[in-house]
Amino acid sequence: MAFVTRFAPSPTGPLHLGHAYSALLAYDMAVAEGGKFLLRIEDIDRSRSRPEWESQIYDDLQWLGIWWDEVPQRQSDRLSDYSKALDDLWLRGLIYPCRCTRRDIEAALSAPQEGAEVPAGPDGLIYPGTCRSEMSYERSFSENYPRPTDANLRLDLGCIADSLIFEHRIDSANGGWHWYTSYRETGIGPNGQSGLVEFSPEDMQKAVGDFVIARRDIGTSYHLSVVLDDAAQGVTHVVRGADLTEATKIHVLLQRLLSLPTPIYHHHRLIRDDQGKRLAKRDDARALSKYRAEGATPADIRRMVGL
Repeated sequence: MAFVTRFAPSPTGPLHLGHAYSALLAYDMAVAEGGKFLLRIEDIDRSRSRPEWESQIYDDLQWLGIWWDEVPQRQSDRLSDYSKALDDLWLRGLIYPCRCTRRDIEAALSAPQEGAEVPAGPDGLIYPGTCRSEMSYERSFSENYPRPTDANLRLDLGCIADSLIFEHRIDSANGGWHWYTSYRETGIGPNGQSGLVEFSPEDMQKAVGDFVIARRDIGTSYHLSVVLDDAAQGVTHVVRGADLTEATKIHVLLQRLLSLPTPIYHHHRLIRDDQGKRLAKRDDARALSKYRAEGATPADIRRMVGL
C-alpha cells in the first residue's frame, strides 16, 4: 500500500515548535516509506485566516527542509464538496438544524442538578439533543424540507446506532451482541495504546453526543472537512497531535457514513511549554520565525523537539 501523509495547518497565526514537530515527523515518515508528503491549508475559518500567515507557513516549512509532493490543497476551494456531502446526509435524515447557544446547552445539561459538572467531549459540551425532536416535527410536514443554512447542523447519532456502518458481533467481555467499528492506531491511542481501536454507538453517544457537522457561519466544520479532504488527497496515514485522538471516533464515523476509506492514524506526543501547557499559536515566544530571527538552524529545531 502506498504511504501518503500530510500536514494541515490553519493560516491563523505563526507556526510554533509543536507544528514543526508534527510536520517534521510526518515528513520523515513519508521519506522513510518512500511515500508522499502533502500540504493542506485549512482556511475554512475565513474570519481568522490571513494570506500573510499562509505565506509564512510555506516559508517556515521550506526553511525546515520540508518539501511537499503536490500543489497544496486549500479548504476554501472545496466548499462545494462539503455542501454536497451535507446534502447527502440531509436527504438521508441523518442531520438536523440546531439553534442552541452555548449558554442554552449549559443550562440544559445542568438543569437536573444545579452545580453539577457539565459533561464535555472532543467536540465541546455533549449536546443534550434539544433540537432533535423539533426536527422530527418539522420534517413530518414536508418530504422536501430544505436544508437550512441559518443554523448549525448536527449529526443524529440515534439514527445510526444499528446501521451497517457498525459490525454486529458477540462481545465476550460485555456479553451478548454489540455493534462496533474500529480503526488502526500506530501512535498514542485513546488510552495510550496502539493497535486496533474499537468503539460502539453507545461510546459515541456517551462521550461525544450529536456533534456539529456544519457551522452556520462557515457552512462546514473541521470534522467534515478533514474527512473529505483526506479522502480527496488519498491520505493513507494521518499524523497529528494526541489532542485530536478523541476526535478520531468522529472522523471514522463520518468515513463510514460517507463510504470513504479510513486511514491509519498516528497520534504523537505534544510539545509543551515550561509549565507543561500545550503550545498555542498565541505563544509567539516559540514561533519558528522568532527562532529563525535569533539565528537557530533547522537542526536546532529538530533537537528542541526531540527528532
